[in-house]
Amino acid sequence: MGNSGAGSDIPEGSVVESTGAGSNGLSRRRLLAATGAAGAAGLALGGTGGYAVASGSGADTGTALTAVGSTAVAFHGAHQAGIITPLQARGHLVAFDLAPGAGRKEAAALLRRWSAAARELMAGAPSGDGDTGVALDAGPSSLTVTFGFGHSFFGRTGLSGRRPAALDPLPDFSSDHLDARRSNGDLWVQIGADDSLVAFHALRAIQREAGDAARVRWQMNGFNRSPGATARPMTARNLMGQIDGTGNPKPSEDDFDRRIFVPAGGDPQWMAGGSYAVVRRIRMLLDDWEKLARAEQEKVIGRKKADGAPLTGGDEDSELALDKTGADGRLVIPSDAHARISAPEQNGGAAMLRRPFSYHDGISGNGEPDAGLLFVCWQADPLRGFVPVQRKLDRGDALSPFVRHEASGLFAVPGGAPEGEYVGQRLLEG
Repeated sequence: MGNSGAGSDIPEGSVVESTGAGSNGLSRRRLLAATGAAGAAGLALGGTGGYAVASGSGADTGTALTAVGSTAVAFHGAHQAGIITPLQARGHLVAFDLAPGAGRKEAAALLRRWSAAARELMAGAPSGDGDTGVALDAGPSSLTVTFGFGHSFFGRTGLSGRRPAALDPLPDFSSDHLDARRSNGDLWVQIGADDSLVAFHALRAIQREAGDAARVRWQMNGFNRSPGATARPMTARNLMGQIDGTGNPKPSEDDFDRRIFVPAGGDPQWMAGGSYAVVRRIRMLLDDWEKLARAEQEKVIGRKKADGAPLTGGDEDSELALDKTGADGRLVIPSDAHARISAPEQNGGAAMLRRPFSYHDGISGNGEPDAGLLFVCWQADPLRGFVPVQRKLDRGDALSPFVRHEASGLFAVPGGAPEGEYVGQRLLEG
């Protein structure tokens, strides 16, 4: 869970500052954001703020807090937003099932409404005439809304013949304790923003626009460190206190697109530019974890808790010296360490782009926190990305006694909508 994470190199244009003119509502918001950011002249806006940025390559200056709300992410593009977008401070994951009797026609109308709402909201504008006004005082705050299709969606819309082979159900893992009521779903929506009210506003808009076509199956809330909370952008920490995000594939790498996105001309063609999201609710057994001494925690992970460096030395970005032994002849990074087992070089190069949120859903009756990770990872093919790594972790990860996988889902996330189209149009109208 702590070895791979979000990369630091973001394609130019994926995040833009909202200072230009637009609709009347948007101009007002941008004016407010620009006024609030006046004292931040000369500071970096923080295109990597809040994202899991490799500590060795981060900028020296963090995101100016007064500028956080003025950052917007484009809705249209080759890929949907929310995949390589910098990590946001607040997130909502929600799955819907189509209502009885709803089919392809109703699904197309729903995706058209959802796309229109997402486009407006991500620009910082109100969502139609029925806007709730929750986010009236805020700018876009890096809001992203991402849409995906579950395995069951295709049968219910008469599109089974267009269902990708990569969307076959995930295999069972021995460590799973899955709640079917909080797993899978016909449709999946990921919402992220750097302001909690902006994120909630989008969640309510998406639920409202579902109308009679779909109903919520499950919904989960998550969070990350706020942009500007550290002196410089850093890889995020999870609720175990571990730096969680080191070693992710980065957009600057030559094979990044091949690993993360479905290529043009691939099968099926409607998934070109898209990706597959594996979503897992992983509960951390924090009471047990916190009983371990720091040195024992580091052996479980295979990395130093303070800075994420491998136990074999260096800094966070240093390669794992997997063959290095200590004076006692034992491997410095234990054979069952999480970082060793999940390393791409130990899994035939299997890679996935992790983009998780932490969660805390209160205290149970016995006093244990219901807290952990809303694990979201992206790959061009989950059978080559997530599945082989999870199978190895399932067989002997030292971290397994301290986590419990309680919900799971796999979703096909199509490419971004071109101007004039809605997300999924090439599937639903192709």
